Amino acid sequence: MASLRVARRMFCAAAETTADTVRNSRWGKLKDSKAGVWCHSLLSDYKEACREIFVGARERPVKASVYLTLLSGAGACFYTKPDQSSFEAALLERTNQLGLLSAWIRSATSDSHMQKLTKLQNEGRLRHISLGLLSLVYYTNYHPDTTLYEARCSNLSVLWRELPQRVLDVGFAGRWWILNSKMQDYDVNEEEFKHLPPHMRATSPPSVQEVERNERLHKESWLALTVKEEERETVGREEGLAKPLREERTQA
Repeated sequence: MASLRVARRMFCAAAETTADTVRNSRWGKLKDSKAGVWCHSLLSDYKEACREIFVGARERPVKASVYLTLLSGAGACFYTKPDQSSFEAALLERTNQLGLLSAWIRSATSDSHMQKLTKLQNEGRLRHISLGLLSLVYYTNYHPDTTLYEARCSNLSVLWRELPQRVLDVGFAGRWWILNSKMQDYDVNEEEFKHLPPHMRATSPPSVQEVERNERLHKESWLALTVKEEERETVGREEGLAKPLREERTQA
């Protein structure tokens, strides 16, 4: 029984030695091959580049901080870049805001821009493109499912140099900038004030003193009126003088 155990141990040790030899030989062949040499040199280059980055950051901390800030800003812009679904949601929200206002109140600029975007969306002509740090929304001439020859021919398609004229909105840092600018003062109709002089068209926000004064006057308007004694005597004398005149007119 003991001899069987010894033989088993010797067999296992011989098998492990053989496996290690085969493994070492395979690894040596792979390491000495062209692919192994290329991978080893590539890893060495990356290792040296990383070491130079850390050494350069330690020697020039200001420059490294500027680069790190730029990379962080680019990453934040890429992460917060709006997509097509966000544009559709923003368009729907702005359209509902305008729909709550009367045609006599809403801004003509905001209304015309929303009408144009809604018309292009219903026709299926709005397109979205991602440029890494920002997004663009532009329009095309046809719906993507249109089977007309003009829509399918590549020689008649929209050229890239015409893209700046077709851009409708720019998405950057989580916002659609043109859409927000067009909706600025959407509840003010400029046509109502076009006949006023220039100095009356421009309005400025009230100062802190004006706001406090308006609030004080508003609170005072709810108080009961108080009549002083002098005012009472004045009112009494006026009534006394007016009473004989009324009697004379009545007798006449």
